[in-house]
Amino acid sequence: MNSTQRRFDQVQVGDELPALAVPITVQLIAGGAIATRDYFPGHMDKDAAQALGSPHVFMNILTTNGLVQRFVESWAGGPGSALRDLKIKLGAPNYPGDTMTFSGSVTAKRDSDRSVEVTLKGKNGFGNHVTGTVRVCLA
Repeated sequence: MNSTQRRFDQVQVGDELPALAVPITVQLIAGGAIATRDYFPGHMDKDAAQALGSPHVFMNILTTNGLVQRFVESWAGGPGSALRDLKIKLGAPNYPGDTMTFSGSVTAKRDSDRSVEVTLKGKNGFGNHVTGTVRVCLA
């Protein structure tokens, strides 16, 4: 977690968030599925995933959602920030052995609730795994 609290008045539209590279592993995929109580075999069993036509186990949307939250919260810093809205769309699957790299920027500011909108993407070797927007209130 970022030890510096991001302040609303210091953030400008166009500010870039620092990139975050997330290695995609079997442990991350299976652990995320188990933690979110998603016991679909394609997230934990390579043979089952391959029987479905997938080359390997693949990440579930709830794990992706958590990684998006981690990306934005680590930029926002400290307890003075709060996620208010998160909208994502999945694209290319995340498979073990790849890396998903998050990038994003501030695309809007709203004075009424001291929030900013971050538009982001998480890209892997196949293309965009996730795209979306997150609204976060800042101190």
